[in-house]
Amino acid sequence: MRSLRPEDCPPNRQGPTRMMGHAIVELIRRHARPLKPIPTGMEPSLKRLPDVQAVLFDIYGTLFISASGDIGLVQPERLGEVFVESLRAAGIEFRGVGQEGVDCLVECIREEHEHLGASGVEWPEVDIAEIWKKVLNRLASARKICGSPQRCDYRHLAIQYEMRTNPVWPMPDCGRVLAGLRDAGVLLGLISNAQFFTPYLFPALLGQSRTEWGFRPELTLFSFEHRRAKPGTELFERARETLRQRWAVPAEAVLYVGNDMKNDVAPAARVGFRTALFAGDRRSLRMREDDPSVDGVQPDVVLTTLCQLFECVPLTAGEGPTADTGTEADGCGVEAPDGQST
Repeated sequence: MRSLRPEDCPPNRQGPTRMMGHAIVELIRRHARPLKPIPTGMEPSLKRLPDVQAVLFDIYGTLFISASGDIGLVQPERLGEVFVESLRAAGIEFRGVGQEGVDCLVECIREEHEHLGASGVEWPEVDIAEIWKKVLNRLASARKICGSPQRCDYRHLAIQYEMRTNPVWPMPDCGRVLAGLRDAGVLLGLISNAQFFTPYLFPALLGQSRTEWGFRPELTLFSFEHRRAKPGTELFERARETLRQRWAVPAEAVLYVGNDMKNDVAPAARVGFRTALFAGDRRSLRMREDDPSVDGVQPDVVLTTLCQLFECVPLTAGEGPTADTGTEADGCGVEAPDGQST
């Protein structure tokens, strides 16, 4: 197939339109399909943790079922097809081989990891919107796409690709558990390997913004914002210091809930948090038994359903709703991830 020439591409006289919160939420909803967790065969190991004042969660594989197991992991044989589909859905004409685009995406991510690693970041993270900008610039230089990359909405493209490669759906009882902890006055936070679109999962699939569910903005740490990822401890350390300085909550009064022994349990334990391994879905459970970084690491509790948290964390202000309020998205109010209306 020949490369594109300028005359092949109709002029694009419209500038880029940045996706607003409502548009992102609707796009996520449009792609969402119900998923059910796959049992892991593990038995829960529960005990009361009476001193817990704050509960921090991972997102992918813990609060939300992740069809690929974790953010950014995909079926290799479908990548080329999905790449072309995503560009087309974002209004971009691609006249190359899909795998060429995938290779370009992987290369741009690798280069950014190397750049951050050279500056001393042990576990670097990318901003995927910036990565897509680089990808489109390179494809345009190779005349594989029509028009100017500067006129593309990189956020729209990133979401189109993510929703195809990593479908998500709320874990059973997710809404009930969050509401129960929130209404009991437990401090709630998020520490997650995540991208700009991740906060929109809450209004899109759980019906309320993350702040409405009770997550404190000060205790919400996403890897893309800090360019640092788990299993590094930097995000956990930031949360620990915020809890200590603002709420006088010591590390041993914090419970971190995640599905990965290496990325979640081990770094949380290293900063002094109590830990809960969520073993409720075979897709995302990562025991890492052959990884030396988890040698000797044991979670305080093992959960096979989110509602088992109620058996571990004391609820003093109320028991929360009796039905899962987080599975209906239709007709719900939509807010931006920071709690501001869009």
